[in-house]
Amino acid sequence: MHRILFLFVLSLPLTARAACPDLSAYSPGAQPDWTELEQQLAALLPECLESSEYFALFGAAQLNSGRLADSLESLERALLIDPNNGAASIDYAQALFEGGELFTALELNERLLEREDLLPNLEPLLASRQQSWQALTRQTSFQADVLAGYDSNLNGAPDTGSVNLTLSGESIQLALNPEFRPIRGPYLNMRLLGRYRELAPTHQHNWMVGLRGRLSEDTDSDLLQLETRYEFNRPGRQRSWLLGAGMNHLAFGGNVIFSGTDASARFLPSTETQCKPFYGLALQHQFYHEQRRLNGLESKVSAGVNCPVSSTQQLSIELGALNNVALKSDRLGGDRNGWQLNLDWQYLMPLGILRAQLSHTQLDDREGYSPLLDGGAKRKLDRTYVVLQYRQPVQLWGRNTDFLVNIYHQRRNSNIELFSSVDTTAEIGLSWAF
Repeated sequence: MHRILFLFVLSLPLTARAACPDLSAYSPGAQPDWTELEQQLAALLPECLESSEYFALFGAAQLNSGRLADSLESLERALLIDPNNGAASIDYAQALFEGGELFTALELNERLLEREDLLPNLEPLLASRQQSWQALTRQTSFQADVLAGYDSNLNGAPDTGSVNLTLSGESIQLALNPEFRPIRGPYLNMRLLGRYRELAPTHQHNWMVGLRGRLSEDTDSDLLQLETRYEFNRPGRQRSWLLGAGMNHLAFGGNVIFSGTDASARFLPSTETQCKPFYGLALQHQFYHEQRRLNGLESKVSAGVNCPVSSTQQLSIELGALNNVALKSDRLGGDRNGWQLNLDWQYLMPLGILRAQLSHTQLDDREGYSPLLDGGAKRKLDRTYVVLQYRQPVQLWGRNTDFLVNIYHQRRNSNIELFSSVDTTAEIGLSWAF
C-alpha cells in the first residue's frame, strides 16, 4: 500500500519555542528525498525541542528513510507534546504496524477514523489501511503434499514367521499365514491440509483439517486418515499457555479401524535462561471400531525443554509418563502404563532445513495378555522410531513449493513375538503452500 505521507491538515495550532524556525519550507513535496530531509531537520533539533510539528515531520522523514526505531521515538515525542497532532498519529500508526504492533496500530487508526476534523480526502486512505491491516488478523492457508516412496512393511505385519502358542501347558509353534507376513512395495502418499488462524490482541485461535491417503499395489494396505484440530494460544511475556482438542480417524484396507479424540494443555513459564522449559498434559479416548474391547483412555503428563543449540540449530526434549486405562473389563492385558521420550532437532542449512525426530515409547500391561501366548505372560512393548526430513524451497510454477525427502524407520519389540515388527520407508516429493 502506498505510504501515507506526512500531513499537516489534522494538526491543531501549536505553541512552539520561538527559536524553532518556520517548518513550512521543509514540507515534503510530491517526490521527497526523505534522507536529505532527515539530515536537514536533524540540524534543527536543538532549536525545536518543544515543537510537536517538528518531531512529527522529523519522525515522518525517519520512517520513510527506513529508520523505524528512531521514527517511533520522534513520533512519540510529537504526541507527548501535542496528543491531538493528527499528522504524527497517522505516521505513528504506520510505524507501529511496521514494528509488528498490529493491534496497537489498528486501535490508533480506528481513533483517527472517528475524528470529527478528519478531511474527506483522508478517510478513504485510512479506511483502506484499516481494512488491509484487519485482514491480517484472519489468515487462511492450504498445503498439498505428493510423495512417492517405498515401504518394507506396508501392512504392518510382525517380523516373525511363526508364533508360539501355549495349549494344555505345552508350547506349540505355528507358522503364520503368508498374508500376515510383511509386504514390501512402492506407494504414493498424498496429503491436503487446510489451516485458519484468527488473531486477537491477547490470544490466537487456530484450526486445522487434514486428509491423507496412501495408495499401493496391495489394496488391503491402503490407508486413509482424516484429522482435525483446534488450538487456543495465549502468549505472554510472563507466561504462555496453549489448549488444544482434536479428532483422528484411520481407515486401513477400506475399513475404518480407529478413531481418537484428544484434549491437551501446554504451559510455558517465563525464564531468563536460554533453554525454555514447558509442561504438558494430554488425554486421548481410543476407539477401535472392529475390536471394541481394545478401547482405552490414555493420559500423558510431560515436561520438556526447548534449546537453541546455535544460531542455526534448535533442539527440543520431552519426557512423559503414560497411563492407559481399559474401558472394557475383558481387554487383553488390562490397564497399562509406561513412559515416552521425544527428541526433535532442526538445522537451518544454506539451502534448506534438515529435521530429525526420535521417539521411544514403552508400555507394560498390568495383567497377563492371554493364556494362549507365552503362558499368559504380561506383555511388554516398546516402540522406537526415527524420522529424517530434508526440506528445500524450489521455484516451480510460481508457487511456494518445497522439495521433500523423508526417511522413516520403526522398530517395535515385545516379549510376545506376535507384537514385534520392523518398518522402513523412504519417500521423495513436493509440497505446495497456497
